[in-house]
Amino acid sequence: MQIEHGKRRRNILVLSVLGILIAIVFLISMNTGYIRLTPMEVLRTLFGQGTEKQSLILFEFRLPRIVISVLIGAGLAVSGCVMQGISRNALADPGILGINAGAGLMVMLFISFYPTTAAAPIYLLPVLALVGAGLTAALIFLLAYKRHQGLSPTRLLLTGIAVAAGISAAMIVLTLRLNPEKYQFVATWLAGSIWGTNWKFVLSLLPWIVVLLPFVCYKAQVMNVLNLGENTAIGLGTRVSREQLVLLSAAVGLAASSVAVSGGIGFVGLIGPHLARRLVGPKHQMLLPTVALTGALLVITADTIGRWIIQPSEVPTGIVVAVIGAPYFLYLLAKSRS
Repeated sequence: MQIEHGKRRRNILVLSVLGILIAIVFLISMNTGYIRLTPMEVLRTLFGQGTEKQSLILFEFRLPRIVISVLIGAGLAVSGCVMQGISRNALADPGILGINAGAGLMVMLFISFYPTTAAAPIYLLPVLALVGAGLTAALIFLLAYKRHQGLSPTRLLLTGIAVAAGISAAMIVLTLRLNPEKYQFVATWLAGSIWGTNWKFVLSLLPWIVVLLPFVCYKAQVMNVLNLGENTAIGLGTRVSREQLVLLSAAVGLAASSVAVSGGIGFVGLIGPHLARRLVGPKHQMLLPTVALTGALLVITADTIGRWIIQPSEVPTGIVVAVIGAPYFLYLLAKSRS
């Protein structure tokens, strides 16, 4: 009893520290940019005492991007956690498995024929990305699933990598028909630059995160049971295939809606769950909220570094995350082989 109480206090402390770190980086990010705002200017502007120029910079350019960074970080990290849980594969991630590529292909097809600044397409992008990601996930699931063997973690990973490679090749071919302006947009998107930087994109993403994150947390106990193995889960009365499909759909929705406004940011769904497990352990009741905060902290920090490091230009957020994530992925791959 005392041990459980100690664990609970430690987990609450971890969540509190992550929340404080996000708040600190949030404040730093509001001060970061080509036109610098001091902390006092930011505070005055937040309370309506700033100049018109300061209000424009903070409310129309920086705050939407910062909020989007937090949302997509949480969405991608929880999506990766769900995929790792249902596949029992520590290397599963929406980027590695090709889900992000499927969403990106649909977004790219859309922007090839329509302007990206129109109001209606902005709200359609998450839906279109969901269609692309859903079709990709269905293809991967069908190719990796064997009737008498279930969902093999190794087969799932290899199938996802192969499908992602094929989709990436198709996207490269499609770029040949784009005009220079749209090609520049696609190149920036593929690099993982957060291109949705106004409140319309926040509103297009927010409903998906607000609905799907609580739903996944509600399924935490089911994910704990699935982690015990398929035979054990069936013995405990869990409808394994149905629950895997429902959770996979939620993970695809989170990844697709995030990718629609963030570009091809990878490794968040891989790093976030692993760091969270080290902090709070494998039980999903605490793991999922910790994963959401860890992913949010990772993306907002990467975006802030990307905007600060080579001013007045910026490094795409996806590249900053990849600098951290690629070595970590190789470490996990080497560890899994050993």
